Amino acid sequence: MTLFDLSLNEIHNRLHARDLAVTDLVAQAFQTINERDDRIQAYLTLDEEAAQHKAAALDKKMASGEARGLLFGLPAGIKDNIVTEGLRTTCASQFLRNYDPIYNATVMEKLQLADSVTLGKLNMDEFAMGGSNENSSFMPVRNPWNLDYVPGGSSGGSAAAVAAGEAYFTLGSDTGGSIRQPASYCGVVGLKPTYGLVSRFGLVAFASSLDQIGPITKNVEDSAYVLQAIAGYDEKDSTSAKVDIPDYISSLTGDIKGLKIAVPSEYIGEGVDAAVKESIMSALKVLEGLGAEWEEVSLPYTEYAVATYYLLASSEASSNLARFDGVRYGVRAENPGNLLELYHQSRSEGFGPEVKRRIMLGTYALSSGYYDAYYLKAQKVRTLIKQDFDNVFAKYDVIVGPTAPTTAFKLGSQVNDPLTMYLNDILTIPVSLAGVPAISVPCGFVSGLPVGMQIIGKAFDEQTVLRVAHAFEQNTDFHQQRPQL
Repeated sequence: MTLFDLSLNEIHNRLHARDLAVTDLVAQAFQTINERDDRIQAYLTLDEEAAQHKAAALDKKMASGEARGLLFGLPAGIKDNIVTEGLRTTCASQFLRNYDPIYNATVMEKLQLADSVTLGKLNMDEFAMGGSNENSSFMPVRNPWNLDYVPGGSSGGSAAAVAAGEAYFTLGSDTGGSIRQPASYCGVVGLKPTYGLVSRFGLVAFASSLDQIGPITKNVEDSAYVLQAIAGYDEKDSTSAKVDIPDYISSLTGDIKGLKIAVPSEYIGEGVDAAVKESIMSALKVLEGLGAEWEEVSLPYTEYAVATYYLLASSEASSNLARFDGVRYGVRAENPGNLLELYHQSRSEGFGPEVKRRIMLGTYALSSGYYDAYYLKAQKVRTLIKQDFDNVFAKYDVIVGPTAPTTAFKLGSQVNDPLTMYLNDILTIPVSLAGVPAISVPCGFVSGLPVGMQIIGKAFDEQTVLRVAHAFEQNTDFHQQRPQL
């Protein structure tokens, strides 16, 4: 057992009793990283000196009796597309390999107020484009449960770091499933909040109408604590929602009697591995035993979600990534003959193949003559997908199904087959298009690899999502399993 196997409350009680110091927690984190990360490759940049300095300052704060933040002393890893002042932020791209930001993302300011300690920046698919973390321009992340397998993506480094005990919690970003899918593959808890609940200011944009920052943790209670710390309106983010932030922690009552669960037939039908489906059905029996009721329903527009997502997300990526031109920041091509050559060479050298593929697809969809046929049509289908969820939520409290149709796959097995890779997100993409919250919690194992159950809720009803996830977790032990490293 390590210090990171303790619950948040146990850590805080031991800190308060002076049986433990924040410097001990930070030392534990870097010791584990030094022992394991050459195999996992979850971190791109470490900030050990600053982390030790912050830990010492927090220990003094504890000794002086000052008020402490919600996440006091907890060591965290941050996905490398979240801007951190003075700490290199690369988006795992050669284009930003020398970028040191001069400001913090809003979530980083909130973590500072909550008194957490930043360990470093986590590996990811380049510009968050990918589902296996093999699109990092530096190195692929490996799954702690089996180093020959992918951890999922794009927040693969964030999920692998928690699973391997290299951080107490991490932040990731989710555009089409990039928190939930790697959480499923790595056997940890990943929460995608409602769009607009957590500020996107300082998140390097991929698809602005879809991107959301959220926590990856080893259990549901920790997820509630981190969400409590980072949620809230931000005037610097024009898509931030002015909603009251409830007490997520107090919602973890374990009581789900009378709860109505919808199980979409599309989420347990063709394309979903039989063993994964079996794990979900067993999980539903646990929820049933706790007093919940479930029925099979239909989300008929699910079959159009992947095509809709890749048109919209790629179109927004084409627009957002136009700012990377080799002029203001990032890597600049050497000795271009003119301005057009500067753009061409900088982008050719800076962007990887998957990023180029999506920029080209998005530019095509937005081009004259094709905008109505592709982009506008995709926006209309997105509305129909959202209506699917609205119709189901009129009768049910949550929707439950697998997070991913399979467990993690082998490194290299799909990296040259983009279409197959895209289809791995078929169960998470509809949720992102609808903008509603969802959490992935461990619910089983197949051939030694974790299976995740996705619990989807109504917009801004993270309380119910967390309550159901916590009730399930308290009656199973899947979240207590650790990879043998």
